[in-house]
Amino acid sequence: MDLLIDPSEADALARGDHGDPFGVLGSHKIGPRRWVIRALVPGAEAVEAIGLGPLTPAAPGLFVGSFAKNPGAYRLRAGRGGDSWEVEDPFRFGPVLGDMDEHFLAEGSHLRLWEVLGAHPMSHEGVEGTHFAVWAPTARRVAVVGDFNFWNGIAHPMRLRGATGVWEIFVPGVAPGARYKYQLKAMDGALLPQKADPVGFGSEHPPATASVVRDLRGRVWRDDAWLAARAEATLPDKPISIYEVQLGSWRRVEDNRRLSYLELCDTLIPYAVDMGFTHLELMPISEFPFDGSWGYQPVGLYAPTIRHGTPGEFRDFVEACHDAGLGLILDWVPGHFPTDPHGLGRFDGTPLYEHADPREGFHQDWNTLIYNFGRREVANFLIANAVYWLREHHVDALRVDAVASMLYRDYSRRPGEWVPNQHGGRENLEAIAFLKRMNQVVY
Repeated sequence: MDLLIDPSEADALARGDHGDPFGVLGSHKIGPRRWVIRALVPGAEAVEAIGLGPLTPAAPGLFVGSFAKNPGAYRLRAGRGGDSWEVEDPFRFGPVLGDMDEHFLAEGSHLRLWEVLGAHPMSHEGVEGTHFAVWAPTARRVAVVGDFNFWNGIAHPMRLRGATGVWEIFVPGVAPGARYKYQLKAMDGALLPQKADPVGFGSEHPPATASVVRDLRGRVWRDDAWLAARAEATLPDKPISIYEVQLGSWRRVEDNRRLSYLELCDTLIPYAVDMGFTHLELMPISEFPFDGSWGYQPVGLYAPTIRHGTPGEFRDFVEACHDAGLGLILDWVPGHFPTDPHGLGRFDGTPLYEHADPREGFHQDWNTLIYNFGRREVANFLIANAVYWLREHHVDALRVDAVASMLYRDYSRRPGEWVPNQHGGRENLEAIAFLKRMNQVVY
């Protein structure tokens, strides 16, 4: 058995403490004519590689076996008591992210970040499932947990992609609608609170906090005429009239229920047109945990809030605005984020998205955390988010919230409570550079 798997590695895998699971699990050649399969199937008492033979228990939930031929695209049959089930082994699949993705991720210049990070339903090596990817550069170990593995952090540890700090895994059989989070261990081995996906496209209904797999593919848009005429209609000498609205409080129906995106198509849009407005401006609709924030403390920047419906229904609302001749502006909040344990704060056990020094990284007025705009990956995360709303959801413009708090290091702070810039001044040079770059990219 020791020849098929090192006992210390078997123990680390069984305890959920192995930093390179793909280096051990799956199918590996171990000799001129010999292959080994190492399978991690928590809860199973017996496992066999279908058509090849049984595997031998090596540790709780861990099974190994050697074979005289290449296993190829093998499947597993597991058993416990009188039950049996077949599974694809997620550790037999190669990576999804490519070399160019790694290059742009490391450079902090991946302007379609949402296409590589987050949860993406796809067919990979001929099998349907979902690819998960998350940035956590100083984590000791990352696993995806969810409905599909009974929230068991042992089952699906992820693969670290080189120096990018991105972890990924393709999980066969996971379909849209599945709930999930990331389980991370800090470098010191401490288990962190389970985190929602920073680039997730969907969330559970608050107060639940899990991310939800959503499929953004396949939308056939019908607003080509609007998009073609938009530039002419928004020239600086053209008049506009904006109706700002908070969707959750604009109107309620029976039992104080909020209107859905589809109901808002039939109520809010005709109202705004009848009143003579040219544009709707929605207070933030990126997913947020606390109703009282009105969306100004977002956790899921890439997820239209489920309070009114799914991402597809939000797209229906955008298209209905354009059908009615209304432009749609979103309030966008890149200045700060809340401290909720499932959010971005100390995401991998370190101040990853925020500044470490509270004089730079903590907003005293709102008890929120401030993005580290000078970190290239953080700026990339935010700029790509701006592009995401415009490209993926056909939104027409962004209204940036709380800009003054971003521009000045001494915003709402007394002497001694802030850190001067490199010239000794109060201007936040990194935030200014970020806003300039965001505008350039958006235009």
